[in-house]
Amino acid sequence: MPREITAYSNPLVKRVRDLRDKRHRREARQFLAEGLRILTEARETGRLPRLLFFARPSAQHPLVRDLVVAVEQNGGEAIETTPDILSKLSGKDNPQAVVGVFDEFGTTLDALDRTSAGIWLVAERLRDPGNLGTILRTGDAVGAGGLILIGECVDPFSVEAVRASMGALFTVPVVQTGWGDFLNWLRQGLGQLVGLSLDTDHDYRGVRYAAPTFLLTGNEAHGMPAEYAAACDTLVKIPMLGKADSLNAAVATAVMAYEVLAQQRG
Repeated sequence: MPREITAYSNPLVKRVRDLRDKRHRREARQFLAEGLRILTEARETGRLPRLLFFARPSAQHPLVRDLVVAVEQNGGEAIETTPDILSKLSGKDNPQAVVGVFDEFGTTLDALDRTSAGIWLVAERLRDPGNLGTILRTGDAVGAGGLILIGECVDPFSVEAVRASMGALFTVPVVQTGWGDFLNWLRQGLGQLVGLSLDTDHDYRGVRYAAPTFLLTGNEAHGMPAEYAAACDTLVKIPMLGKADSLNAAVATAVMAYEVLAQQRG
């Protein structure tokens, strides 16, 4: 049976609240995910939280009850609490019905099967958690094999990135690695590396994309370094017909991903 916590001073509330901070996440190797939809999608992929917090008003929701049972059967703990404490945990005035504490997870380049998907997403020094979450959602939508994060990217397990991913963090494999390691791995097998760049005359719809295609998106403010661009098999740009000189990184990735998908589906 779930235990009950109603006091802000409870040490577990403080420990879980601290997971909003990157340093504490790294020390605990755990992260927060909130919302019934996200936690249900996580459960469908076989991932359950170590701790599940839910507020009394939502306790009778069938999906909340199913989560409570699944967490407890998996050796985790379900905790009934108040909306105010859920708000403290999530950092939102209007908290979701549930908050979960998950163990961090990830994969490695060597564990990826590049032939399993026609599209792979690669992001270099991505700084905005909203962009990272949106790129994960795009990856899920187009059936991408995974998202490879190059260099000092924003933490994919931050509350903001997890929230923006809308559950895609649990469905799209994520690798965090360096440029050299990625390039060495890529060149050991099939893979067309396509860079999104303004410094090219190649229209993104005028290039043929062979599976597997690795789409490389550079840093939001500075784009990709020259050495990264030089290593690409081709550079492409999305035409800008208005006064703006570029698209948001996540939007540009989505436009490119759907062009690749359309071509590969014939």
